[in-house]
Formats: sequence, structure tokens, C-alpha cells
Amino acid sequence: MANLPYPKVHVVINPAAGQDQPILNGLNDVFHSAGVKWDNTLTHKSGDATRLAAEAAASGVDLVAAYGGDGTQMEVANGLLGTGVPQAILPGGTDNVMAHDLGISLKLQEAADLIVSSNERRSIDLVKTEERVFMLRAFTGLETDEEVSREEKDKLGQLAYLKASLQFMREIEESDYKATVDGEVIEGKALTCFILNAGSIGGVMGVEIPKVGDVSISDGYLDLFAITKGVKPLRAISKHIFQHEGSDAGVYHWRAKEITLEADPVQSVWIDGEYGGKTPITVNAMPQVLEMVVPT
Repeated sequence: MANLPYPKVHVVINPAAGQDQPILNGLNDVFHSAGVKWDNTLTHKSGDATRLAAEAAASGVDLVAAYGGDGTQMEVANGLLGTGVPQAILPGGTDNVMAHDLGISLKLQEAADLIVSSNERRSIDLVKTEERVFMLRAFTGLETDEEVSREEKDKLGQLAYLKASLQFMREIEESDYKATVDGEVIEGKALTCFILNAGSIGGVMGVEIPKVGDVSISDGYLDLFAITKGVKPLRAISKHIFQHEGSDAGVYHWRAKEITLEADPVQSVWIDGEYGGKTPITVNAMPQVLEMVVPT
């Protein structure tokens, strides 16, 4: 095929991802037919995808694609930061929030077809903490032994998140939160707080909001949401105060480039579906630092 967008592609594959499908045959059908030169590496443990993506970028490939869920996509993005090499998503996880947000097909062959046919790329924001760079979201209020297990994801898929969400809302108590949002201090009681970089939030525990329409992964800002029992006044600079349909929870929203979140008692923090330590946490937006292949 003439004028290939990416003649040389490396695919980082997470073989433990949630989808049960023939990966290599499907990719080879697409890439070989198009004339793409491609190879792949497999991850075995946390951190492998970041190392493998960085090594592939240094070897001179035109594109690094990641097969796996959002955790795999996040790791590959970390490996590509600063290299100038774009990333493509081959959805293989349970949730695939990033694929949803960018309009990428969840079918492997269609996502691979995008790599050989689309010249369109979107510059996306990432998020930096003191310890890591992440892609989608951070949230509080769920203890380490309550996270959805790998076995539950494999058995129940999205139902695993629903099951955990319902249990979470029944059992959680409000905590005292203090958020510093671009220098402004907000204080009040909340069930949970979450910080979004992307509008699709998928399996965030708590109030399920399928997509937050005005949250953009390319606007250079982060969005903080606090969920309370009922609509109550927070001492805040809230841009939006609304009620989730069918719930008496109040949802408060702020937008900022830097957010520090503290809690009393101290809360666990989950970052892109993985345990990320305890509050306090400070996050900063990294505007448009990575290019993703998207549909034309």
C-alpha cells in the first residue's frame, strides 16, 4: 500500500489483558496485507510496557501500538514521553476507557486498520504526580482490599465494576476533604473525590457517570469532582453543582491545572485502576504531550 502513515510499527502486547482473542493472527492479517513492517514484544510484569515502548522508540519505529487495557496504554505512554513517537491503541482490556474517549473501535481488526489507514492524530494531555505520569483519572475512597480483582474482571467483565460500585456506595462514609485548586482552597465532606483527565470514566467506583461531556483530554486542564450525600453547601468556587439522576448524591465540579487533595482520615488513591498510595496527592496537567492515532 502506498503512502502508509506508519511503515514501521512495534506492538507491545500484554498477554494477561482481559480479552480472549487471537492477537497475532489478527494483527498480521491487517499489517501484512498493507505492507507494514511490524514486530512485537510481550510484557510479563508491571513496568515492562514502559521499558519496551522506550526501546522501540529508540530503535527508530514510526509508531508504537499497545495491546491491552488502560494500564498497558498508560505504561506505553510513559515510555513514549519526549520521544516524538506517536501511540496507537489496540483495545484488549476489560474497560478500555481511553479507546472509548478517542472513538477507537473495540474490535481488534478495526483498531489495527486505523494504523494503516488514518493520518489523523490527536495531541492529548497527561497527568503528573510526584511518583508517576498517568493518563485517565485518580480517585479516592476505596480501600486496597475492595478493588476489583483480576479474577472478577475475567469472569464478570463490566459487571465486576458494577458489583464493586454498588457495594462501595452502600458501605462508604463521608470524609473531610481539603482541595487546593490552582491556589484556591475548598473544604467539605464528601464520599469520594476523583480527578479526571478524560471524559470517559468507565469503571470509577462510586456514582457511575458513563461520560462527562465537557471534560476534554486535550484542553490542558484537569477536572475535580466531589460526590457528597445530598446537595450541601461546600465552601467552594464550584463551576457546576448538579444531582446524579436517580440519586440523592451531590456532585461538585472544579477545573484547574494543579490540584492537591487531602483527606481526614487519610484515603487510598487509585490511579488508572491501580493502587497509587494514600492522600495527600498533588497532580499537574501536562498539556498535549503525546500524540495518539485516532479515526479520521
